[in-house]
Formats: sequence, structure tokens, C-alpha cells
Amino acid sequence: MKTATAQLSNYRQSPRKVGLVVGLVRGKRVNEALVVLDAMPKRAAEPVAKLIRSAVANARTKGISQDDLVVSKMTVGQGVVFKRSMPRARGSMSMLQKKSSHVTVELSHVEPKAKTIKKVSTKAKAPKAVEAEATE
Repeated sequence: MKTATAQLSNYRQSPRKVGLVVGLVRGKRVNEALVVLDAMPKRAAEPVAKLIRSAVANARTKGISQDDLVVSKMTVGQGVVFKRSMPRARGSMSMLQKKSSHVTVELSHVEPKAKTIKKVSTKAKAPKAVEAEATE
């Protein structure tokens, strides 16, 4: 199976918030995922969409069509954490953690499924209600 990957490193938003966006597009076809991300009001939707488009461009260089691609694997990991301090009462301070995320996407080529034709029986079955009336 052919795959294409792309990475987004040190995106300045917490992994928990980015994970909400990533969870909605994981397992979908690329076209569907981009439509979902364009309509989403979250801040992480735009960088994630850009990352998927980058992975699609990487797939094109390998000769894979965009129509057959699926977001097979998408992970969010913790990046660098900046530590800042905030002044508090009585001359003390508290720590602020400014978190960042690493996002990785893997697109897989999926073969289009052949449509199966269901076999239709030639015998017509009468409904049960009709059979009951016929016997009376």
C-alpha cells in the first residue's frame, strides 16, 4: 500500500485542543476531511487542513491520485513547553505553561471497491397478510 506523510512541528496550541480537530478527520477520505475542516470554527482547523494538503502534494510526487487517498493515521504529540511566570499575591508567582503540538499525518492509497450486484430471486413471495386472507 502506498503512503504519503507530512509533519507539523511546534504548532503553538495545546495538544488537547488540536486532538479534538484531528479526531474528526481521522479515517476519512481526503476530500471529505478538507470539507469538514473548512467548515470547522476551531483555530487548529486551518493548520491541519494545510498539513493534509501538504501530504497530498507529497503523494502526487509519488504518483498517487488525490481521489484515492484516505487519512489513515493522524497523531498529535506534545511539543516544546515554554515556561513563563505570572505575579501573584504577596510577592509570589505562579507558573504558566505555554504548550505546543507536533502533528503527523499519513495518507494511504485505497483501491476503489468494485460494486457487487445482489442476486434477486425470481420467485415472488406473497405477504403474510395476503396468505392469511387467501386461506379463509
